[in-house]
Amino acid sequence: MRATRRTAATVAATTLATSSLIWAPTAFANAPEIPPGAVEITKKDPDGALLAGAAFSLLDTLNGSKALTGKTNADGILRFENVHPGTYRLKETDSGSPLHDLAPDQDVIVTPEHTAKVTIIDAFKPAELLVKKTDRKTGRPLAGAVINITLATGTGNVITLTTGKDGTAITKLPVSSRKGTAYTGTETKAPAGYELDTTPAKITAKPAEKTTATFTNTKKDTTPPTTPPTTPPTMPLPVIPTTPPTAPATTPPATPTPSQSTSTAPVPPTNTPSTPPSKGSLAHTGADSNTWLLAAGGLLIAVGGGGLIAARRKKTEDEAETPTAGRPEGTARRQGASPGIGKRT
Repeated sequence: MRATRRTAATVAATTLATSSLIWAPTAFANAPEIPPGAVEITKKDPDGALLAGAAFSLLDTLNGSKALTGKTNADGILRFENVHPGTYRLKETDSGSPLHDLAPDQDVIVTPEHTAKVTIIDAFKPAELLVKKTDRKTGRPLAGAVINITLATGTGNVITLTTGKDGTAITKLPVSSRKGTAYTGTETKAPAGYELDTTPAKITAKPAEKTTATFTNTKKDTTPPTTPPTTPPTMPLPVIPTTPPTAPATTPPATPTPSQSTSTAPVPPTNTPSTPPSKGSLAHTGADSNTWLLAAGGLLIAVGGGGLIAARRKKTEDEAETPTAGRPEGTARRQGASPGIGKRT
């Protein structure tokens, strides 16, 4: 009896275990599947315009394979349907516009029965700025000029450029609008030997376009200024000569000739004072000539007086030698003649 019961228990346990192993997989296969989700992409630019033709790929983050690909429609929208829930990498492969750059990659999480909405903004391609520095007169390129590029609004970072040997410098300028972004170029250091160009240059940077800003300089004037100094000039000290000055040589007056100093008929001096010549009757000859004229006049007077005295003395001698014929005898005696003179024996 006990053996029969043991056999029945063993068969029942075996049957239960066998039934459970066979039925369990059937129950798992009939379980409901996880519903898929969706991804919706809206493509815009910084101005807010919707962009068509942009290509995107949805990558599996586990193995990096492409799960889905597509392009935005005319409304700038791309929708991925029936996406298995999970985490994906969204990659833009083509902006669809020559004015826009590609957006950076980003992760997208897909949940069951939900749509993951993503807005992608493609920045404008930067403008290329070429700065040229030349001599204002000759047009020769100048190196060593420092130019600062700033937004016209005064905000943002400052871009500093230095011209090379060819007088140029190149940089990229960010653009925030389809119509372009305004910049200002200012020279902060002039090339060696040149004046600083203080006039700012206005620059308009448009997406994916090249623009040029030219700066010119004038050479520094090396000539001294002609304007008078603001401080009074300093009087120079007198120069003292090391040797005494030499008196100028004077030419002695010519010695008067005899014909000028004497005359054949001496004129006796008179007591009448000579009448001074009227003013302006003779040409001015200087102080030296007046002195010599006075000396010559005195010499003439002396010579004339001497001649007069000699003439009187000669007359007296002639009268003494002349015979006193017809004169009374007493007359001759009174004049000093001896009594025997004039009588002949």
